[in-house]
Amino acid sequence: MEEDAAPETENRRQLRPKRNRRQVETAKKVTSSRGANQEETAGASDDGGSHDEREESPDDFEEPPPKAKRKRAGVEDTSAAPGGSFYPLIEAIKGNGRRIPQVAKSWVEHYERDPNPAMAELLTMLFEACGAKYHIEKELVNETDVDDVVVALVNLARKGEVEDHQSLKRKDFRNFRDNLVLFWDNLVVECQNGPLFDKVLFDKCMDYIIALSCTPPRVYRQVASLMGLQLVTSFIAVAKMLGSQRETTQRQLNAEMKKRSEGSRVESLNKRLSMTHDKIVVLEEMMRKIFTGLFIHRYRDIDPNIRMSCIESLGVWILSYPSHFLRDAYLKYLGWTLNDKNAGVRRTSILALQNLYDVDDNAPTLGLFTERFSNRMIELADDVDVPVAVCAIGLVKQLLRHQLLPEDDLGPLYDLLIDDPPEIRRAIGELVFDHLIAQKFNSSQSGSGGSDKASSEVHLSRLLHILREFSTDPILSVYVIDDLWEYMKAMKDWKCIISMLLDENSRIELTDDDATNLVRLLFASVRKAVGERIVPSSDNRKLSYTKAQKELFETSKRDITNAMMKHYPLLLRKFLAEKSKIPSLVETILYMNLELYSLKRQDQNFRSVLLLIKEAFFKHGEKEALRSCVKALNFCSVESKGELKDFACNQLKYLEDELIAKLRSAFKEAAHGDEYALLVNLKRLYELQLSRAVPLESLFEDFVSALHDFRTEDDEVASFLLLNMYLHVAWSLQAAANSETVSEEALSSLLVKRDTLFKELEYFLGSQSDDEGDNYGNQLVCRICIIAAEAWCLFRHRNFSLSQLESLGYCPSTSVLQGFWKLCEKQLNVGDEAEDENKEYVEETNRDAIMIAAAKLVATDTVSKDYLSPQIISHFVMHDTSITDIVKHLITVIKKRDDDIPTIFLEALKAAYGRHMSDLSRTDDKTVISKSLQQCKDLAARLSGSFMGAARNKHLSDVMKIVKDGIEYAFIDAPKQLSFLGGAVLPFVSKLPVSNIIEILKDVEHRTQNVNTDEDPSGWDPYLTFMKNLQEKYAKNEEEPEASAKRAKGRPRKQRKISGKRLFDEQPSSSEEEDEISASDQEDGGRKQDEDDEVDIPLRSLRLSRDETRASTSRASGSASR
Repeated sequence: MEEDAAPETENRRQLRPKRNRRQVETAKKVTSSRGANQEETAGASDDGGSHDEREESPDDFEEPPPKAKRKRAGVEDTSAAPGGSFYPLIEAIKGNGRRIPQVAKSWVEHYERDPNPAMAELLTMLFEACGAKYHIEKELVNETDVDDVVVALVNLARKGEVEDHQSLKRKDFRNFRDNLVLFWDNLVVECQNGPLFDKVLFDKCMDYIIALSCTPPRVYRQVASLMGLQLVTSFIAVAKMLGSQRETTQRQLNAEMKKRSEGSRVESLNKRLSMTHDKIVVLEEMMRKIFTGLFIHRYRDIDPNIRMSCIESLGVWILSYPSHFLRDAYLKYLGWTLNDKNAGVRRTSILALQNLYDVDDNAPTLGLFTERFSNRMIELADDVDVPVAVCAIGLVKQLLRHQLLPEDDLGPLYDLLIDDPPEIRRAIGELVFDHLIAQKFNSSQSGSGGSDKASSEVHLSRLLHILREFSTDPILSVYVIDDLWEYMKAMKDWKCIISMLLDENSRIELTDDDATNLVRLLFASVRKAVGERIVPSSDNRKLSYTKAQKELFETSKRDITNAMMKHYPLLLRKFLAEKSKIPSLVETILYMNLELYSLKRQDQNFRSVLLLIKEAFFKHGEKEALRSCVKALNFCSVESKGELKDFACNQLKYLEDELIAKLRSAFKEAAHGDEYALLVNLKRLYELQLSRAVPLESLFEDFVSALHDFRTEDDEVASFLLLNMYLHVAWSLQAAANSETVSEEALSSLLVKRDTLFKELEYFLGSQSDDEGDNYGNQLVCRICIIAAEAWCLFRHRNFSLSQLESLGYCPSTSVLQGFWKLCEKQLNVGDEAEDENKEYVEETNRDAIMIAAAKLVATDTVSKDYLSPQIISHFVMHDTSITDIVKHLITVIKKRDDDIPTIFLEALKAAYGRHMSDLSRTDDKTVISKSLQQCKDLAARLSGSFMGAARNKHLSDVMKIVKDGIEYAFIDAPKQLSFLGGAVLPFVSKLPVSNIIEILKDVEHRTQNVNTDEDPSGWDPYLTFMKNLQEKYAKNEEEPEASAKRAKGRPRKQRKISGKRLFDEQPSSSEEEDEISASDQEDGGRKQDEDDEVDIPLRSLRLSRDETRASTSRASGSASR
């Protein structure tokens, strides 16, 4: 027997310090005095009243029992804090946590000497942790029924006498939660050599915890679930330690059996093995009890925090104790919660599964689970919550690593490479790199042998295979490159990419599409390496970088330049004629360090690059190639050093001279009917003039002559002639404005050019008023409107007032402005499908650009707001959201100036109504007529909506003016325009108070006093409908104050009654009862109000109502006595 007890004694000695003889004698004295105190306390309780009476008054349980102070003084050395004074358990938990290990150890020693008082103290702490002040007498610990206590605790919650620890500050609540978990963990560790297996202490604690976790008050469920889940975690830690002891004992026994020795040693080992196994069985039984009594019901609690705690704990249990929990019976809960409505719960479940799949030994056991839930895991990669989706993508990576997913199931994931949230795109990029490019999950190909260059070529070839799917859309290709860039080192292997493009000893043969994609990859990767954003972002703020990041970008620039320096001319020469590749190649020079050309004496290569860029400029006529060449030449003329800078500037000058010579030749060819050369060179000149002034004085007359010839011949040629004329005039004006003195000759020349430009624009604008411009293409119409608006803003009078350029001021006449808006309106009504086939300059010639140009005239006070503002606002709700936003911003600008808003709004409504009347007169199509009327109503509703809230009272006079003037307009030539009342005026009437509505009613009735409406019933029907609506609104507004008073009274709070149903039976509660509890929780969640919220009356209001009741009772009794 002594040998059997040896291991247990050794473990206990390790956990507790050895006590000396004096402490042992003191403990004996304390034990004897405790027995006397118990007898005295029992007598006192018998004399003091029955247990039932105490239970009816929970406040009695909060009072300490008789002689409690003497009893605690007697055990001061065992259950005291390090300071020597008694320290309650709940205070240790609410403190900073440093005392918890010592307090737990002292409590266990107290329990071993006198179980009942210690148990009462522990249960009191358990209740106080839940927020309830409730005490169980030590003599009644074993006799008290759990259900009765729990019902009493629920009643306390109903009365509002419960402290909700969640209402604490976040830091304080986190400390309380962590300390509570730490206490129970220390308690289990301290009890592992005795009380843990006595089937009394923890059985009773688990009974109370499980019962409280099934109660309606949320605070009880939260704290009880926290304690119960931690108990299982602590049990697992002890079980693992016992398991290792069991393995050690088994090995020792096997060794003894091999020796074929018999006797006390073998018998002792067998007994120790049996005892250890029995303890493990007891622990697993306690784990099972909490799992079935608490987890199964709380993992579907209405509170998402409780559900998260359950799933997080289950993941820890399975990971740390797989021999018991790594089974489908437990794993299924992780799979089911992948469908939870709360994103936090879904994410917790995914993270738990990630930890399980991280362990290779778990993969075989997880096979059936994976087969059942893999589809849901893939679906979560496109979850509405971004963090959940990112975690799910990481989980899919784990499945691929274990080869648990077929390749066919991954198709939907690859579509996420071009998804909006960058976090999802990055996560998918990492998965694609690991699975398809590096092929880390393919054991046969995961190790790429050979040199780094060979490895880079292999990775790049696999990426090009992916990019073939996006060859027709360069933007999507850039998205894929951006997603993979930070994971794929081969993208920064500039030498390898250049070598593959030049076919230098490359083992991979590139197709034309592959070469195009590789050039795009090189350009995008270069931009990423120097810190540029290559994918549009919803956040338009300028990127800011640290000093270290900037230094890294400069290093990348040097590396790129060193790799490109000698091979750049070869690349440009090879792809010079290919319009799909040359823009990216040419623009790459913007991200190179040109100073290195001078430092490393690579002048010849630099000159070759500039000559090739210049050659590309004249070889291509597309927007992208031309714009890239101009950017590159301007950059080189500014950023290069010394002689190379002079050379770059000279090349720009030579380019201008050569372009002017080509234009002269093109004008002559165009005169003979060949306008292609003229069009291409006009495009080149336009792209060049966007960034720098070009001396065109000698060609300006040729531009005017050509424009006369091509007014009706070629819209594209006419567009670029006008554009280049406008840009030349704008550059000439800037030169005059920047010079200190302007000669009369220069001013006169500029004035002539300005007048010539305006004359040509007015021709196109005037031709529309005569309906002669129907043959103009959409691109030319857009260009005319935009150029006219920009030129008028450029030469507005305010820009030159009180200066030597005052004579340049200009304002268009009313007829010209009307022609301008007619042309704009015509283009605004063109559908998207009817736009020009030429999409090259679509961003500069769409409806948004036209509306912006027109709104700019009003916003900058270039023209009078009286005509153009209402016309623009009348299109508020006619087009797509981008047009709506532009008009909304214009209205904001107009309101800030305190302009005549009522007049502008009313004129806008008249314009919209005028379109409806025009449709009514020219067509019998009811669809067209009803559509135009509805647009008028929508406009009125949108404009009247700007007078909501505080703005209604502030602008009451404005609303009243719109209504009165609108009624006046509607009765002009009545009943012809009476539909204006319902279509435009009525929405504004609803913004008026009752007194104003009465005034409007009287005014409208007065207008029809001497009119016989029966002569034309259909014509006067809008008037009758309007009057009926006014009367209804008047009646409704009168009823509102009475309804508001009724709503202020509110409805009586529904009183809920908790039946006397037992919340915890000796036998485990049925699943039907638990389902009823969950159903009640779901009901509460639907009402946005939980049971605990209903029974949790605020303490202060409860006290006030109680005090008022007592006061009224005392007054009543006093009056009766009098």
